[in-house]
Amino acid sequence: MCMLFRCRKLKPLLDALADDHQIYLGTSSWKYEGWCGMLYDEERYLWKGTFSKASFERSCLQEYAACFSTVCVDATYYRFPKPEYIEGLMAQVSEGFKFSFKVPDEITIKNFPEVKSFGDRAGKANDGFLNALTLEYLFLRYLEPFRSKVGMLIFEFSHFSKEDYEHGQDFVAELDQFFSDLPKGWQYGVEVRNQNLLHPEYFATLKRHGVAHIYNQWTHMPPVNEQMALHGLHEGDFVAARYLLKPHHNRHWAEEKMAPYHRIYEVDVNARESLTAILRHLICAEERAGKPSFLYIGNQLEGNALHTIADVLERVLGDREA
Repeated sequence: MCMLFRCRKLKPLLDALADDHQIYLGTSSWKYEGWCGMLYDEERYLWKGTFSKASFERSCLQEYAACFSTVCVDATYYRFPKPEYIEGLMAQVSEGFKFSFKVPDEITIKNFPEVKSFGDRAGKANDGFLNALTLEYLFLRYLEPFRSKVGMLIFEFSHFSKEDYEHGQDFVAELDQFFSDLPKGWQYGVEVRNQNLLHPEYFATLKRHGVAHIYNQWTHMPPVNEQMALHGLHEGDFVAARYLLKPHHNRHWAEEKMAPYHRIYEVDVNARESLTAILRHLICAEERAGKPSFLYIGNQLEGNALHTIADVLERVLGDREA
């Protein structure tokens, strides 16, 4: 089936999920040229017959938001955004759209890795790690004027080594203090990349602060359905999930095999089953009325997030109509 046609069919389904069930289902980032002809009209970005990448990246969010009701902003992970960047995003979407922002890694990296991009800080301890005041002053205050369009704030913690934490309970204790210091009223979610942190004490700490564990499909994490077995969908204040990579696959492999992300390369049956289970649960769980839930799919999971979402939604909503 033509993806452009599928995207047009997707919009009312996605709107219904958001409006009727407070389920926000979208993609991880949106600036993919491979989606031209599927979600994006390539002719909008032609200048004198040539595709303008700058024009595309500057304004394709408007087309994305004409179909989807939410997106995960990955760019804010790499640096604290300037106010004009936030304002530019907000101006391209209508009221009701929700951005979920990744919190800058200046807050979530304990020790800077020996990577050239970190310059003189490489290999050194991060003074800004879990610093609530820094996060509030350099990030949250710029989001405050647009609170109605902010969905979830994502704290992605890269894989911790033994040098970072000898015991997982030490991380959990620092996390407990951090969320005690943060301002209330935002929806926070934590995404960890160490399987050993999926411990009852970790989940209990998040629940105490109304913070979601973000179920994440990623290289070295157990599949989402296994995470759900450890921490049930009913146990948190809201549900959050990010489907990024098939277990044991890495970003380099996915980029090499799947770019430019214009088709399904490899179906992840396990991921689809767990996403289907989450959607069915949320649709039926009327008692969750209150905090919205956020689910995001990345291109590097199967090769094309648009097709993945369309396939799963057709399965879920088709079952309900049968």
